[in-house]
Amino acid sequence: MQSFKDTAVDAAKKAGSLLKENLGKIHAIEMKGAVDIVTEMDRLAEDLIINELKSAFSDCGILTEESIEHRSLSSYRWIIDPLDGTTNYAHGYPVFCVSIALEKDGDVIFGVVYSPMLNELFTAERGNGAYLNDKRIYVSRVNDLNSSLLATGFPYDVRTSQNNNINHFANFAVRAQAIRRAGSAALDLCYIACGRFDGFWELKLKPWDVAAGGLIIQEAGGELSDFKGSPFSIFSQETLASNGIIHKEMLGVLNL
Repeated sequence: MQSFKDTAVDAAKKAGSLLKENLGKIHAIEMKGAVDIVTEMDRLAEDLIINELKSAFSDCGILTEESIEHRSLSSYRWIIDPLDGTTNYAHGYPVFCVSIALEKDGDVIFGVVYSPMLNELFTAERGNGAYLNDKRIYVSRVNDLNSSLLATGFPYDVRTSQNNNINHFANFAVRAQAIRRAGSAALDLCYIACGRFDGFWELKLKPWDVAAGGLIIQEAGGELSDFKGSPFSIFSQETLASNGIIHKEMLGVLNL
């Protein structure tokens, strides 16, 4: 297991360094939808990560944001977001990260999220706790929504779908202490894990957005579910994450 962890951490750091070095430079941008974009740096970072992982573990499956899935007979699969926060990155806004998770037989067993601008490395192994730069982290102890700092985001079809989170945002805005919308779901999840945020909700996230961050929250003592309180899945269309204490209160707001 240690070799898996070391390889993933090394790949995340190398990709993060590449992204940091090229932040603010002009990059080719391709539209994937009305507001969903991909840059050349997404693909360069992804290629770097895949090459690093394949050179060490050639038989593992790979699920990643910018490429078709690499299927495998192996019980292991990597889940990769080479640049979470692409829109931020394209605008030179320095809030983005690299996210890599390792699945075994469908269960995420290791996750790493690297924030290169702050040189913050979040990691977690199933059953062994969550860490920020090798220091153990835990969720906050804030015990009511009124005192909570929340985070969220909006789906890429916000302009065309009625299921766009605007109603939930309005409901939380008048009940929480404050809400942040930073544009990187993986970082939002890690910030819950280390106590900077108390809760997070978002619609229509993808497995690569939540696989690593979800495990990091769980190992830090937090709670994950969908908006009805059902067990969390990386394939869910709804993601609710919290310190656990305010989870029930957040569920109540989401179901107004």
